[in-house]
Amino acid sequence: MDSHYVQPCHPVPWNKGRLTGQKAPLKQQEVWAIRIRLQLAHRVRDLALFNLAIDSKLRGCDLVRLQVADVMQGGTVLRRAVVLQQKTGRPVQFEITEQTRQAIVDWIAQVQLKPNGYLFPSRIQSSPHLSTRQYARIVDSWIASIGLDTAPYGTHTMRRTKATLIYRRTKNLRAVQLLLGHTKLESTVRYLGIEVDDALEIAEQTEV
Repeated sequence: MDSHYVQPCHPVPWNKGRLTGQKAPLKQQEVWAIRIRLQLAHRVRDLALFNLAIDSKLRGCDLVRLQVADVMQGGTVLRRAVVLQQKTGRPVQFEITEQTRQAIVDWIAQVQLKPNGYLFPSRIQSSPHLSTRQYARIVDSWIASIGLDTAPYGTHTMRRTKATLIYRRTKNLRAVQLLLGHTKLESTVRYLGIEVDDALEIAEQTEV
């Protein structure tokens, strides 16, 4: 495989004809529902991809071009990994939880991936790794599998899910900013849509 292949984040308008705008994050019970379905169906690759997408909070273009060496060293999956974001050129660090590490180990073992190879190779010859278009279709299949309308969701759903849960539990915007690799706090505020959410929460708790 060509380890120097780099697919741009937005090479073509792959989402032409689709509803655009802020994509909804998954609720915790929805994450578990998808995960259980993938486990029961023995979809080893998809389980590793799903778990890593949730943990890493990476943009789709960065997720699909991860190499085995980015997450595994000396035959052991890392607890924390660092990758260079294609959009900003800045490094971002993310955690890899135990269940995600096990899913990655199972996937690597199943297809005998090499350290210098892509973690999610494509089955299409024109691309050495999953394309963002392929990833978007896979995300749609996950969403549909639990009976949700796919329109409000997308690849950014995966990026937003854990970040949103972390913010709701901690209200720590700075932590979420670092985890998403945003350079400005204002970007994190807009990305999470928290001003509207917090305002509505306050309104719901206020009786007149």
